Amino acid sequence: MKILVVGSGAREHAICWKLKQSSKLSKLYCAPGNAGISQIAECIEIKVDKLKEIVEFSVDSKIDLVVVGPEIPLVAGLVDMLNEKGIKAFGPVKSGAKFEGSKSYSKDFMKKHSIPSARYEVYTDSEKAIGDLEKFNIPLVVKADGLAAGKGVIICETRKEAEEAIKSIMDKKQFGDAGNTVVIEEFLRGTEASLLCFVDGKNIIPMESARDYKKAYDGDKGLNTGGMGCFSPNTIFNVELNQYIKKNILDRTLKGFLAEGINFKGVLFIGLIIKNNQAKVLEYNTRFGDPETEVVLPRLKSDLIDIMLKCIEGNLSEDDLHWEDDNCVTLVLASGGYPENYEKGKEITGLNKVDDDIIIFHGGTKLYGNKTVTDGGRVLAVTAMGNTLEEARNKVYKNIPKIYFEKMQYRTDIAKF
Repeated sequence: MKILVVGSGAREHAICWKLKQSSKLSKLYCAPGNAGISQIAECIEIKVDKLKEIVEFSVDSKIDLVVVGPEIPLVAGLVDMLNEKGIKAFGPVKSGAKFEGSKSYSKDFMKKHSIPSARYEVYTDSEKAIGDLEKFNIPLVVKADGLAAGKGVIICETRKEAEEAIKSIMDKKQFGDAGNTVVIEEFLRGTEASLLCFVDGKNIIPMESARDYKKAYDGDKGLNTGGMGCFSPNTIFNVELNQYIKKNILDRTLKGFLAEGINFKGVLFIGLIIKNNQAKVLEYNTRFGDPETEVVLPRLKSDLIDIMLKCIEGNLSEDDLHWEDDNCVTLVLASGGYPENYEKGKEITGLNKVDDDIIIFHGGTKLYGNKTVTDGGRVLAVTAMGNTLEEARNKVYKNIPKIYFEKMQYRTDIAKF
């Protein structure tokens, strides 16, 4: 099969890496890709938001399957456009991707279908939002309604912080049009968890669990990021919790999809908060998570192409998914200043010096002549497997000193708690 992966991050590198292991693959393309992906796929210079160009390339190149990595083209309807041309695509159609494209839409869906989540209100006027802050206890959460690259969620410890967050999002347009509407939520205490699920229109089948670290600095301090590290499996999941999630979240979500005529196929990412062996939904995303993908796919023993095709055809079963028992840890190496202002174009050295059992998934990188340089906030995801979580973690951190780029920053406590 000829496959095109859309995207340029470490998530897409992990997807390409896993697809490359399939005997069904004859040719792999990635648009636009990055320096790491270029070593295993042919990179095509088409940006992820150039939907018509992606479709034209897919038609002209007789692509058999398009795998859409990031949320922007999904929300914009790329899968619908490809399907109209008779091209198979892995990812939800526009009506399914709206669960990530609009936080207010997904919150309304959860409320309607009795899916446990935080109490919330939706606002399109900043003065009204500020005036209603007294309805919520402190701390509280302010969210930009639309896509904000994983940075549109602000936890506010004081009313003043909440007012500033509302003004920044709605009036100053910190996240552009994504902030035309805001969602204000109660703050939920507990342990965060990530659950990625394959969905075939009729079934929601969870992958192995993971734990993401959103905050920029050690001890969960600093601003929210797209994710600074991750591990799998998440030790908080047990039989009782899994049963609760299936009954109260997965089954109700699927029932809601069917009731509203949403033919969801692809990956449903569910952000959870866990307390006392019960869970509430923090958010839905409609694609593979990043950096969750970098720890989940290395543990997948099954052929990823088979799984994707069965999702599209609507006949995936739990028996199709087989997993390694090993633990997996990934650590994100980020540009100095991320997630705010950071510089690009810093030469990366030492990539060829790491141990043989280390996997480096490239995020924000590009080739500059014969050099690999930084080209984004999250630059690399350094990944390792181990019999135990501690073993995998130690492998990763042992190899970090071998890699260098100017102002490189990372957390030192990934998989420690």
